[in-house]
Amino acid sequence: MRVLIFLLFVFVFLTSCNKDPEEHVNPPEPPVDTTSFTIPKTEEIVMYEVNIRALSSTGDFQGVTHRLDEIKALGINVIWLMPIHPVGQINSVNSPYCVQNYKEVNPEFGTLTDFKDLVKEAHKLDVAVIIDWVANHTSWDNPWISNKDWYSQDGSGNIIHPAGTNWQDVADLNFVNAQMRLAMIDAMEYWVNVADVDGFRCDAADFVPFDFWQQALSALNDNPEKPLILLAEGARSDHFTAGFQMNYSWDFYNKLKGVFNQNQAASGLFTVNDNEYKNIPEGRHKLRFTTNHDESAWDATPVVLFNGKQGALAASVLAIYLQGIPLLYGSQEVGVSETVPFFQHATIDWNQNPDMLGEYKKILAFYNASETARNDSITELKTFSHKDILAFERTSKQEKVFVMVNTRKVAIAYGVPSELVNSVWKDAFDDSPVTLSSAIELQPYQYRVLKNF
Repeated sequence: MRVLIFLLFVFVFLTSCNKDPEEHVNPPEPPVDTTSFTIPKTEEIVMYEVNIRALSSTGDFQGVTHRLDEIKALGINVIWLMPIHPVGQINSVNSPYCVQNYKEVNPEFGTLTDFKDLVKEAHKLDVAVIIDWVANHTSWDNPWISNKDWYSQDGSGNIIHPAGTNWQDVADLNFVNAQMRLAMIDAMEYWVNVADVDGFRCDAADFVPFDFWQQALSALNDNPEKPLILLAEGARSDHFTAGFQMNYSWDFYNKLKGVFNQNQAASGLFTVNDNEYKNIPEGRHKLRFTTNHDESAWDATPVVLFNGKQGALAASVLAIYLQGIPLLYGSQEVGVSETVPFFQHATIDWNQNPDMLGEYKKILAFYNASETARNDSITELKTFSHKDILAFERTSKQEKVFVMVNTRKVAIAYGVPSELVNSVWKDAFDDSPVTLSSAIELQPYQYRVLKNF
């Protein structure tokens, strides 16, 4: 009998030692009541990145909730929230990408109830909510750190920060460890089941092995009643095989800067566009942007990068209309010129440049209204090569859309392609009639978006 009691004690002790550290931290939350909200199809997405610390003076979930009407009015149907989790304190630089606990919200932003309310209110406006997911690493004070084998180690057995980076505030996760993988997938499922989030933007996706993404996304997509929006911050082609619908269009962004600032041929953007889409499976897409939180914090904002408000708008027209899924970063629509940090609060002045905000609304209003402008799968793209003017035509059974963008800060007399001379159109933004003669003069960074009469 004593032997049996002893063996039972040993079994209970070993079982408790092997539990996920977070089981002791987070009591189970009741699932949310799902709404009748329908997540937009990939080709219909217009995404908006939210820097919670900058979007409002309060810098919290309620500040985002209070701005949802304005975000919706811009023409947005998906918001991506930068990481919502508590920030680690060891070696900290206060980066939201230093996750202290995957199943908690940052108290700086409010409570879990506040976050659920944000998602619920967004859904009432037919706006989906995806959250930033930092799978590659955790903070040094994340509860997982007690499981040393869950982390990458050096030859002496010390946990290390991600190799090849200077990210000293975070510890690199070991994806060879099957238990860590399951805990990560469980944490992702937690936010879908408990807060009704609509998907994930996966940070540093190129750093994480393909077979983990395949395993995780397969598990997340197991519920056919809740299709998810899945975006990889990376450029690997195997992201699409793993299950992501979108990844980043870094080459297009860099070429935009080269065209606008280094006098590179505008037609080079067509080459990059073709190369980025060459090996993408049908129904998968590149995310196109003129900025995001990294670029606006560490490089410069669009009005600086693209030589003023008009240049920023012209670059956005190309990122939105040529091909792919458009992303706007909260701040660019009002032409913020100073860098926008995300390690600390820096509230955006939403009253600046109302003319620019109005123009973005017009650009996105037609994009949303025209399936020909938006849906690559039903549209034939025809391009017209020119050194300074990027001109292209999108044609479907319903409509034709013709776009011309002057990528230079000087006026350019553009020779209209012979097949379009004397063609009759409407201005897509105000419906005024337009007849194309043999040449059209485009002012510095001027763009024209036309639809067939």
